[in-house]
Amino acid sequence: MMDSNRPVNLQGRGRGKQPGSRGASTGKPSGAGILVSSPSGNRSDNNNRLQTGNQEKQRHPNYSSVLQRNSQQLQLQEEASSKFQNAAAKHKESAQRHLSSTAGYGYESSSEEDETEDANSVLDKLKSSFGRESGCELGRTEEYISNTLKNKANVCLICIETIKRVDPVWCCVGCYTMFHIPCIQKWVKDGVYQQTVLSDELFPKREQPWFCPKCRNEYQQSECPKRYTCFCGKIEDPEPDPWLVPHSCGQVCKRRLKPECGHTCLLLCHPGPCPSCPQTVRVSCHCRKQPPQIRRCGASEWSCHDPCAKTLACGKHFCSVPCHSGDCPPCPATCVQSCLCGRHVADRPCADPEWRCDEICGNALSCGHHQCQKVCHKGDCGLCPKSGSQTCPCGKTKFDLPCTEEVQTCLETCGKPLDCSSHFCTQRCHVGPCGTCRELVRKKCKCGKRDKEVHCFKEFLCETKCTKMKDCGNHQCKKKCCDGNCPPCTVTCGKTLGCHQHKCMSTCHRGPCYPCPLTITVTCNCGNTKVSVPCGAEKFSRPPRCSLLCKKPPDCHHPTRDPHHCHFGSCPSCKQTCGKQLMTCAHLCPSKCHDAIPTKIESNQPRVGPWEGRPTTRVEVLALPCPPCEVPVNVTCLGQHETICVRCCDAAHVSSCHRQCGRLLACGNHRCRHVCHTVEGAPDAKIAGDNCERCEEPCSRPRPDGCSHPCLQPCHMGDCSPCVQMVRMRCHCQLVVLYVECERWTHADDRERERLQSCQSKCPKQLPCGHQCKAICHPGLCPNPKRCVEKVKVRCLCRRKKGEFLCNELQSGLAKVECDDVCRSTKEKLDKEMAEREKTRLEEEARRQREELEDFERKVKGIKKKKQRRPRVEEDRPTFLQKYQIYIALPIFVGFVAAFVYWLISK
Repeated sequence: MMDSNRPVNLQGRGRGKQPGSRGASTGKPSGAGILVSSPSGNRSDNNNRLQTGNQEKQRHPNYSSVLQRNSQQLQLQEEASSKFQNAAAKHKESAQRHLSSTAGYGYESSSEEDETEDANSVLDKLKSSFGRESGCELGRTEEYISNTLKNKANVCLICIETIKRVDPVWCCVGCYTMFHIPCIQKWVKDGVYQQTVLSDELFPKREQPWFCPKCRNEYQQSECPKRYTCFCGKIEDPEPDPWLVPHSCGQVCKRRLKPECGHTCLLLCHPGPCPSCPQTVRVSCHCRKQPPQIRRCGASEWSCHDPCAKTLACGKHFCSVPCHSGDCPPCPATCVQSCLCGRHVADRPCADPEWRCDEICGNALSCGHHQCQKVCHKGDCGLCPKSGSQTCPCGKTKFDLPCTEEVQTCLETCGKPLDCSSHFCTQRCHVGPCGTCRELVRKKCKCGKRDKEVHCFKEFLCETKCTKMKDCGNHQCKKKCCDGNCPPCTVTCGKTLGCHQHKCMSTCHRGPCYPCPLTITVTCNCGNTKVSVPCGAEKFSRPPRCSLLCKKPPDCHHPTRDPHHCHFGSCPSCKQTCGKQLMTCAHLCPSKCHDAIPTKIESNQPRVGPWEGRPTTRVEVLALPCPPCEVPVNVTCLGQHETICVRCCDAAHVSSCHRQCGRLLACGNHRCRHVCHTVEGAPDAKIAGDNCERCEEPCSRPRPDGCSHPCLQPCHMGDCSPCVQMVRMRCHCQLVVLYVECERWTHADDRERERLQSCQSKCPKQLPCGHQCKAICHPGLCPNPKRCVEKVKVRCLCRRKKGEFLCNELQSGLAKVECDDVCRSTKEKLDKEMAEREKTRLEEEARRQREELEDFERKVKGIKKKKQRRPRVEEDRPTFLQKYQIYIALPIFVGFVAAFVYWLISK
């Protein structure tokens, strides 16, 4: 019966998903949650397999190669064990990070660390194209990029939702704030900022602009975003790439830099404004006194900090401000200056040399009767304004009067246009303005629904109230006699904002309300670190990362916790060394603290029926016992071959190293091949004991040179006995088979071996002269081939005379037989016969050719004449023997004569 509450340690499970985390219900086991067996169990299995393999390899004939492969296998097993331990350590570290992330809000979690690492790597890659080595800073652009790389850092101010990596977005060119494209399209469509003072009736074709929800940057209707593009605008619908900035195409930005310098942005496609131009140019300072220097184009303006020394606008002083851009400031000096009329003097700034006093000029004009009424001025006062030709007030009558007399009114009607611009003044010529128009006219009211006769100067307003909707689209105008240009709505909106906490305090408007202008302060767990976020975004915003250390008391036997930053939830498991005294040895526990380990408790009690609930699982913090001691200690194997370092808990189980014993056997030639074992009865550490292997191998000592027979004795010490086997060989002449003792043959010298291999018979070889060798069976070439004493017969050239000589004389050229007179006469006779036969042959050949020619000519003439054919006359032609009988008989006769002569000579 299994225990109903079985504890399962969560430590070492890697990044396993908790039931409440994302991805827990997928049903797929996590790669970090695979159960791993202990290294000791694997080692014991490997040892068993290795022992079995060694027993099989002992029967292998190639003993040295087996030993080499055995050592390689042991080395590979050790490397595999070390790799396994490293992997297990990484799994434990991953489990600690997972527990720390699931214990609280997760500000120290591995996911956030991975996110930060990925963001830093992407930011470094993006900076590399800009030229980090040049020392240029990205400024505000780096802040925008960092916010884009962080999850839940960008919030759409219209829907108050987090902008994800795969969401299509639009960025404002003024504030560079990102919005969802559907949100900004709805914003433009609803016309929250499309209200205008002018009515649609009066200006129907007027284009109504729209504004950014944040910075109120003005856009035209044609600029409404319709496509999702990257930040630089090169690629439509950019694919999300984890190694690039979200919503970026990864190409070089190449947008025109601001202020305009002629260069383009070298940064990869990025959010926010382009950084300052990193190109280098040669520019001089503002005052142009210093030689040009190489500067960054974005910071090309520089000051040498020397005095400007330019002449100021006053023309008297010089600029004392350090080297600066733009125009020089006004002269700060003061001096005594007179006004324009020259009557007053005052101490005034040198930058403002002209000033007026408050006195009227009062100088006599040219007429001599009036004075100048202008305020302080310079130059002549001019002519008297009353001198010259003058007109009456209505302008119809002219008078030539001196300036001392006033112009009188005439008797004509005034006739000046009144303020209404439709009627004229009906009074007589008068001084001063004309009165109001008193004409009765029929006028329409502003709304155009009523008309009435009223005085021209009066405005006619009816009592009809306007029923049009105001620009908000929610309330009626209600204004009396409205001309269609309804005033804007002044009612407070009062709708609940997107934060669901506050109401809109703006005037009534169309479309969605502005985002909530309030901010909420989000703090860390200890409250020392704060950050302000838009109202409503605090639900999706992470609390700030606190740089202070956590102050919670420890839950283990250590006096203090591991230093870690402030966080929410429970603290991560203690990573300090346990340090407790172990029960099985005198060592201290070197493992990590295990007093408070989150442990999964599974209820394995079987269900009685389907009405009972499913087995429950809970996580409790338990104190686990110390693991076996893993302090390395030195242990020697059974055969005293090696001393290895093993865990202290495994030191009591001394075992074999699985190598061969290797002790020298009694034969002195071989070693014990048993697997490492305890040796009994051995005199020293090198000689085999009583329980070692007994040598049953044959003698393997090297044989003497030339001996190919094995030693017939078993494996022994010392030299082998002489070989008594017979060696079969042929004699020098290769005719007789001989048998020689191996010992006698191998110890004989070259001369003795030649004697032993000789059959003592006459050599059957032939000399170059053709006679048989007279020496006894010998190796190599026959001796003295030019001293052959055999008799040979020598004939003359015609082979009629002959003589006997020794073979060596014939070889030296001393044996010769000369022809005599008889030989010469016989030769001459034979030559004559040969000449006659040749002559006869030539005559016969010529006769035959003539006959063939005549026969050919007859045939040719017969074809040309085309006569009738004559009966063919058969000619008797001779046979081959009849035709060439003389040529056949003559050589037979000559041969017979020569044979007869040779027979006579040989007698």
